[in-house]
Amino acid sequence: MATTAFITLLTETMPAGVLPGMSRDLGVSESTAGQSVTVFAIGAILAAIPLTKATIGWPRRHLLLVAIAGFAVANTVTALSGSFALTLAARFLGGIVGGLLWALLAGYAVRMVPSHQRGKALAIAMGGATVALSVGVPAAAFLAKLVGWRYAFGIMTVLTLALIVWVIAAVPNFPGQPKGSRLPLTRTLRIPGVAPVLFVTLTFVLAHGILYTYIAPFLKPLGMAGQVDTVLLTFGLVSLVSIWIAGALVHQRLRLLMILACVLFATSALLLGIFSGVPALVYASAALWGLAFGGASTLLQTAVAEAAGDAGDVAQALLTTGWNVGIAAGGIIGGIVLSGLDASWLSWITLALLVPALATVLAARKYGFIEGELGSR
Repeated sequence: MATTAFITLLTETMPAGVLPGMSRDLGVSESTAGQSVTVFAIGAILAAIPLTKATIGWPRRHLLLVAIAGFAVANTVTALSGSFALTLAARFLGGIVGGLLWALLAGYAVRMVPSHQRGKALAIAMGGATVALSVGVPAAAFLAKLVGWRYAFGIMTVLTLALIVWVIAAVPNFPGQPKGSRLPLTRTLRIPGVAPVLFVTLTFVLAHGILYTYIAPFLKPLGMAGQVDTVLLTFGLVSLVSIWIAGALVHQRLRLLMILACVLFATSALLLGIFSGVPALVYASAALWGLAFGGASTLLQTAVAEAAGDAGDVAQALLTTGWNVGIAAGGIIGGIVLSGLDASWLSWITLALLVPALATVLAARKYGFIEGELGSR
């Protein structure tokens, strides 16, 4: 599950690490090439809810294998494509299977363990996503400098094919859910606590997407264009610490951890806005950002699962949609900012988005981001 999450998020975010070479080879601007992240997210937005509902009765392993195979196709086409239009089509396909996978993985992981280990299971499974950010994207950026960005996508295809074999050999199968047992979409949204978690997901991930997708153009005017990989590595390595903290404490301190995530991310954005000319503080900001973001997936998925109860699969699909709306909108908004404003505005827009996210977490004391140990109510 963790490796699947790794491949899913690395496929989605890899353009952030290879943006200069990708834009140059495909003959488009960096802001235009950044829309390859947006298109992936749009595919996930369009697919997550309808495909989750349409395939809810499928055996889980069969569905997992179909989705992973979709990544092999998408990454192979991206690696070989000489046309930006074809690249976008491949990225859109990747987004479709990515949206399905994000909705599938959380429920799959928690079915493998006893109820008291659900938080840890989610942290491990979703930890692969943070490893993608911590190691995968910086490695792709480094590889792009050495041999070109296409090899990074080619390696992803090889990893995906190996994962298919591993899933067949090691992952247990589970039956799908009877269609009559799921709650309608509108009823799921009305469950207390679900809407606040979805709103925080949208704003938090939108803030992240704006800055992460365009980190290379953000660093360029600071004289740090050659340090994109090391800045992302700093972000990612600290994210691994955040995963461990989230996995260990999510069931006892969900509310506190989400408040800290918002505060740390806001502090990072503020430092980047004020002290972006000081390289050491840029790295410090990246570390705070990683500490805030690494465990966010575990926190948000646990919060929506606890709030939704029996409607967990539909709620996870909604969360996946909100997450990818944030990524897609981040690519669009960041591209617009770069087209008309200075790149330093990215950090201030990020900060502005984190204010309502924090306010919502603070307000959702009774439902959504509750105090105390989960499952005690």
